[in-house]
Amino acid sequence: MGRGRQKAKHTKVARDLKYYSPDTNYGALANELHTSTPTSSEMDKWAEYLDGDGAEDADEESRTA
Repeated sequence: MGRGRQKAKHTKVARDLKYYSPDTNYGALANELHTSTPTSSEMDKWAEYLDGDGAEDADEESRTA
């Protein structure tokens, strides 16, 4: 017993979440999606993560073979 009240509460919460629609700022979303291409300074900050010699790929291939 007591399952009915719990189920009713979960149903109410699920219904509230299903039909909840927050205010959306479509202008800010459009600005975020239509940004320009990355500049060289933005690309430079990720350069340290690039591995130009492909050593990682060679290691992975040797392990799978």
